[in-house]
Amino acid sequence: MSIIAEVTSVSSKGQVVLPKNVREALSLETGSKLLVFTDGDNILLKPICEPDIKEFDSLMKESSKWAKEVGMTENDIEDAIREVRKKKKK
Repeated sequence: MSIIAEVTSVSSKGQVVLPKNVREALSLETGSKLLVFTDGDNILLKPICEPDIKEFDSLMKESSKWAKEVGMTENDIEDAIREVRKKKKK
């Protein structure tokens, strides 16, 4: 894919219009979600793509198989979630 460079502006409400050729190149439509990253000098917009339901189902089956193989239980998963949430609150 080639690089597309365009100029746009920020509105008084902080809104930015993505030029049509950029939207088309990325297949962005009304309501498309974007992640926004910055390092203090640059901004990166990354489209969030919905997972294909078949791909998601396949990942869930693989995850379940792996969890059974290593002996992971539902309680182990709940405990891990609680630990992560505790760390986030700190």
